[in-house]
Amino acid sequence: MAKHYKVEQIREFTDKSKRLCNMEKSLKTIYHQIVETNKKNVCCYYFTEEGKAKHYKYSEYAEKVTDLAKRLSTILEKTPFDSVVALKYKNSPEWPLLFWAIAMTGHRPLLIDARLAKENTANLVKQGKAVAIVANEAEEYDVPLVKYNDIVNAAPCSTFVENWANNVLFCSSGTTGDAKILIWDGENLVNQILAAGNIADYGSTTLIHPGKIRNLAMIPLHHIFGFVAVFLWFSWYGKAIVYPASTSTKDVLYAIRKGKATHIFSVPLLWDGIAQTVKRSMALKGPKYEELLDNIVGYNLGKIEKKEAGKAASGFVQKIVKKSVFGPQVEYCISGGGYLNPTTQELVNGIGYPLYNGYGMTEIGVACVEMSPNVNDRLLGSIGKPFYGFDFKVVDSEGNPTNGEGELFIKSATTHKAEIIGGVYKETEFTEDGYLKTGDIAIIKEDSRCYIKGRNKDVIIASNGENVFPDELEYYFKDIPHVVHLVIFGVQDGATEKITLVVQLDNMVNGEGLKEVKAALDRVNASLPSEKKVVDFYVYKKDMPLANGIKVKRAYIKKAVIAGSADVTGFEEKRQIANLDMYDPTEVKETLAKIRKIFAETLMLTEEQVDDDAIWTVDLGGDSMSYISMVSDLNDQLELEIPTEKLGKLGSVRDFAAEVLRIRHEGANDVKK
Repeated sequence: MAKHYKVEQIREFTDKSKRLCNMEKSLKTIYHQIVETNKKNVCCYYFTEEGKAKHYKYSEYAEKVTDLAKRLSTILEKTPFDSVVALKYKNSPEWPLLFWAIAMTGHRPLLIDARLAKENTANLVKQGKAVAIVANEAEEYDVPLVKYNDIVNAAPCSTFVENWANNVLFCSSGTTGDAKILIWDGENLVNQILAAGNIADYGSTTLIHPGKIRNLAMIPLHHIFGFVAVFLWFSWYGKAIVYPASTSTKDVLYAIRKGKATHIFSVPLLWDGIAQTVKRSMALKGPKYEELLDNIVGYNLGKIEKKEAGKAASGFVQKIVKKSVFGPQVEYCISGGGYLNPTTQELVNGIGYPLYNGYGMTEIGVACVEMSPNVNDRLLGSIGKPFYGFDFKVVDSEGNPTNGEGELFIKSATTHKAEIIGGVYKETEFTEDGYLKTGDIAIIKEDSRCYIKGRNKDVIIASNGENVFPDELEYYFKDIPHVVHLVIFGVQDGATEKITLVVQLDNMVNGEGLKEVKAALDRVNASLPSEKKVVDFYVYKKDMPLANGIKVKRAYIKKAVIAGSADVTGFEEKRQIANLDMYDPTEVKETLAKIRKIFAETLMLTEEQVDDDAIWTVDLGGDSMSYISMVSDLNDQLELEIPTEKLGKLGSVRDFAAEVLRIRHEGANDVKK
């Protein structure tokens, strides 16, 4: 059980950041304050291949950074001071060490998504004018590739002295525009740390406090949300970061429970998956358990009294439910990076995990989080009040301040100093009075709470002249089976726009299944007001491109629809049933049985309930998170690797059996040793 701190204690603790006001505002200052004031604190928890939890303290952290910097200095000895070095690395205990080591050697880190394709990576390296890239991969680039082991095995520079760079370069791939590189300096980052100084004024006693905090490193640290909210803030306050072994559901849940994570920050996709999993697991147990879940949520949200809730009001019962999800130790959760489904927010808060909604941009960092301890405030959908040093205002189409709906303008000393677009450097553009135009449509209420409605460029002009916000509209279609991703936008049709919906399906359905998906879309559409009804429906055949692995690139899909791309189709295409006749019947039978067992164990079903042609989502009730867990188990138990490009396209036991047999017989995949 988390210790409850008083507001005064929180204020005294966060005042630690104020010493930065009288120091040099630089990366060097931030780093040395972190390692020198938190020496005795544990800085990270991680896991061996056997699942054993390991950790080390900030004192060791400092030694590791210096050692890596000395060795990296040898490798980069001929590169000029202040040149750019790309860091393309997955979340791990090594990520912060490499980040600080690059900066300590006098090079500016360019943070790149570890999952980014080679072509895109090469483009960012070129645009950012990087002289090298630190990454653990086998790709070749036009600049030297430096692997972690290369650094560890290099001879340390005997004459090394700290020669700090003072810039960090973030890559932003907005859903409505071209990729760009945003340049932050030490002053920006210092002011981002200072921004947390007023959380006590908003009544928050759980976001940051003097006690033990273990923050899960699930959001990629190259992303501004992960960099600030997981890495920067909690390192500054001497807290520990928990690193899962991988991003699979199984490893993430293991890290949360085994690593005793207290804080979980993620994107809406995780929270949607958790909500669906909880509802589904209760439904499988029967009506009594569904009623129990409803009563737990109703009681915790104040909708029903203790007497009506019955045993659902029991702390013991609620602890058992939480134990089956993340465990009872989780005390603070944040969703950011996209639209948060109100139903999801209600269920997660309702089972006892305080889930808060936040807001930020690569251009300005993390600007606010709803921090009210009152659950009903959280459920209103607010992103909270501005952090210290942030000034919000909403303006109309003429640029005049308004009390109604309009574009959100933000003024803050965290705003990036400059940007690189297409390799061209330019200073950040502000309004005459110093505000940055966010491009987001918002409303600010009298209590200073802000509510985001959608992106300015994405707003659809409906048939009656009203504004329709795609993010809001997409929410209604989110839970339709087989839909992996979806995106809504307007296509010009005279003076108005046709509301267009494009879905990426998991390709697990046959012709009849596609009809069922379309029928489900039509049912939702029929329930919407006339001005919000979707006119055109399409299927995107490939994986939809995501910005920073979080949000669908709306402009990209819109362009494909308008251009009549072959990647876009209707719902008439049929899926072929996997043919197993070419393989030995005995081997087929054994393979089907093994895969059927893995399906059943993951979905908590009996093997008799899993038909070989039953589809993971519609027929068996599975979701994307459990699917990833199942594939991980399948790979381990069958000692092979299902190609990443096939994931989502294999839906039944028969589908997976066909792929497994293909791999075995064609040698099309490296079998695990």
